[in-house]
Amino acid sequence: MKTANAVKLSGTATEGEFSIGTLPIRFGELVTRKTALYEEHAKLGAQFTDFGGWEMPVRYTSDLVEHHAVRNEAGLFDISHMAEFFVAGSGAADFLNFALVGRASEIGNGRAKYSLICAEDGGIIDDLIVYRLADEDFLVIANAGNRENVATALRERVAGFDAELRDESDNFGLLAIQGPRAVEILQTLTTTDLSALKYYSIDAGRVGDVDVFFARTGYTGEDGFEVLVRAEHSATVWNALLAAGESKGLVPAGLACRDTLRLEAGMPLYGHELGRDTNPFEAGFARVVRLDREEDFVGRKALEALAEKPQSQKLVGLAGEGKRAARAEYPIFVEEALLGEVTSGALSPTLGYPVAMAYVSTEHAQVGSVVSVDIRGTRTDFTVVNLPFYKRTK
Repeated sequence: MKTANAVKLSGTATEGEFSIGTLPIRFGELVTRKTALYEEHAKLGAQFTDFGGWEMPVRYTSDLVEHHAVRNEAGLFDISHMAEFFVAGSGAADFLNFALVGRASEIGNGRAKYSLICAEDGGIIDDLIVYRLADEDFLVIANAGNRENVATALRERVAGFDAELRDESDNFGLLAIQGPRAVEILQTLTTTDLSALKYYSIDAGRVGDVDVFFARTGYTGEDGFEVLVRAEHSATVWNALLAAGESKGLVPAGLACRDTLRLEAGMPLYGHELGRDTNPFEAGFARVVRLDREEDFVGRKALEALAEKPQSQKLVGLAGEGKRAARAEYPIFVEEALLGEVTSGALSPTLGYPVAMAYVSTEHAQVGSVVSVDIRGTRTDFTVVNLPFYKRTK
């Protein structure tokens, strides 16, 4: 599953500090929060960064070591900064049909779908995953940095439906174990038959004596699970997973390698590929927007109008040569014509060459088109390619 855009702290640190509930407030700084696993990360020597308002581990050892561990063995991520909304009631499915661009009513029990929540003008408020736990029970997981925006939108849209909306984000932790050996490692800790859970499925189970949900989803391009657990039991499950995977190549992994992993897998990041100023069609998510249904949903009129007219730009994959990476916001040209800019880019650890995602004008978005990226004053050629850059062997 994907996360919120990174936001750098600003201001000057002082000695003054107070709190509102569990939220620390420091004079002269923007507020950052910590997950229930912060102390565990510190014990492991993690380096931290501010990410979507949370102080999160960016790496423990080396970005490359952690990236390759996930591709070849397994990595364990703390993604407890994500937001969890539970929806229950006889009108839960109808409410989510109205609130989101997809049809939650079509999701089978124990299954999940990727979706978007859009504004009336068709702009993307957030991308999220909807899980159906039972006939009248759903779980919506959204990005950390968009928690309040999503919560506000859902609260406004639930009016008139026989549905209860609960923001349980503060009460849960979320761990992601990803990689070729992830399922093998996790299976040693539970009696739940994980092999029976297909991709984009969810089931309740236990890790040792701890109740959890197992969701076969992820944000790395590898197989694995996201494990939803009550916050007070997060450390128990985290440490059990690390111990079970120690002899199988499992390593704790930070946000830096998570970003290169999701980029190789062609997965968008809100605030980079997605945002309020982008629409689902130019982002390549026409299939997610269900305009073929009868019931109304928020943003339908605007999205119908957008679907009928040609898009001026399109999100594409770019592949280069050599070792110079095209980073976010680098401008893209054909000769002297500005086509757009890079949204995300890095030197791919798996492939060994630079890759990027970018919005470019539609006429130059065809696969095989050659464009140039201004990399700190030097024009470098990149070729438009199909996404994803990397796809695991099943």
